[in-house]
Amino acid sequence: MVTFFVAFLVSLLVALVLTWRVRERALAWGWLDQANSSRKVHVRPIPRLGGIGIVGGFFAPLCALFFVDSGVGDQFLAQTELIVGLFVGGAIIAGLGFYDDLKGAGAKLKFSVQFAVALGLYALGFRIEVLANPFGAELTLGLLSLPLTVLWVVGVINALNLIDGLDGLAGGVAFFGVGTHFLLALMRGDVLLCLLMVALAGAILGFLVFNFNPASIFMGDTGSMFLGFVLAAVSIKTSSKSGTAVALLVPVMALGLPIMDTLLAMVRRSMLGRPMFSADKEHIHHRLMSRLLLSHRTTVLVLYALCTLFMLTALGLHFANSMQSALLLSGIAVVIMVLMRKLGYLDMRHMGTVQQTRHRNQELRSLVRSVTAAVRAAGSFQEVWNAVRPLSSGLNLSVLELRLRRPHEDVSGGVVFESQHPDAGAATALEVRLDVKEAEALSGALRLVWRDGRAAIDRDEELALEVVADAVAERVGQLVALEAAEPERIIALRR
Repeated sequence: MVTFFVAFLVSLLVALVLTWRVRERALAWGWLDQANSSRKVHVRPIPRLGGIGIVGGFFAPLCALFFVDSGVGDQFLAQTELIVGLFVGGAIIAGLGFYDDLKGAGAKLKFSVQFAVALGLYALGFRIEVLANPFGAELTLGLLSLPLTVLWVVGVINALNLIDGLDGLAGGVAFFGVGTHFLLALMRGDVLLCLLMVALAGAILGFLVFNFNPASIFMGDTGSMFLGFVLAAVSIKTSSKSGTAVALLVPVMALGLPIMDTLLAMVRRSMLGRPMFSADKEHIHHRLMSRLLLSHRTTVLVLYALCTLFMLTALGLHFANSMQSALLLSGIAVVIMVLMRKLGYLDMRHMGTVQQTRHRNQELRSLVRSVTAAVRAAGSFQEVWNAVRPLSSGLNLSVLELRLRRPHEDVSGGVVFESQHPDAGAATALEVRLDVKEAEALSGALRLVWRDGRAAIDRDEELALEVVADAVAERVGQLVALEAAEPERIIALRR
């Protein structure tokens, strides 16, 4: 127990110091999460990359075992596959998250790296080989072991990433998962898993000091994906060493909230025809705030309570027989159904409009794909405008305006393009303006006016326009850089 306490204390202190230093450097260097998207909950720029503190805090006591002579250290060093899997896999995932926080990584790159790491874990012996059945005999997976293991690792990584939407939420959810696995490992006498969990618990708490509402730093993808990776790997070890009739259900319950939120997001986006990896404000934490009118902090505390319930269920499953497991699962299913109904996920009154929304979103996605592709191929400001113009008819706009400017021009300067359709309705105007900016560099604005009687912009159209604005900002930045490098190739536009 002394080793566990020392590991916890070291990881806590390292995470505290690293998170504090990263916060100060992020503020100085402008590594901030901007509040320039409608899906953001925070209203001011917040430093990101706090996940560096979590990563450093977790690895610090484990690295110390290479230099300290102890019984626990000897056991740890004897587990070559465990060391390689956690250190190499964790470093790769943390590196991917760091790159995404700084530069932005597309879905293809993220999933390619995550699947590669998951395959590496499988090769090292992190495998789900038996699927337990509380109502009958267990199932040996055989050839299905590989795809299920890979999907579990990738799924948990992204589940933690998806739920990172409120101050202290992802860290708190991960902490409850860590607590569950620590208690299970302690009951089995698994010293190494206990050590890993106390190290991760200390790192999370050290970070939460700065991240609980109101947060002064975010963990970013560096932290959320790393937490998901470690919990996924440890969950496999927990299930493979469990002697209960519901081995795999124990880690599933331990991570019940992020898994449930991810499944709901997949079903919701599939039914409504939205891109599977698009962001929205329909997650469980968003609905708690909007439908139950809870404050930011209260919402997080309510979700902590739900995590506690999942944690107790996971521990109960560990000790329960088949009949008791069935009763526990039935009870938690009732709780989930009541929660989903309260949050409107089971509201059948709007089912008639789902197909209509799906068709509209499919058309909207096609429009956005063609517009962004044309924007990225544009060779001048005029061609950028030509690429954006189809939005006018596609969104039934009365006015579409695009203002673009170079860095040396003042805010009121630049080039203004405008398209008007007076016959696009005659009702009271709804005007929306989106900044065209990349990081902190403002390069223009999109102004859209509807006169079709709407009182607010459609949520899916809002998200689609943000994608277009991002593509325009990226291309304008490239054109400006090209103009600076080869000014003779640029033909100036007259206002």
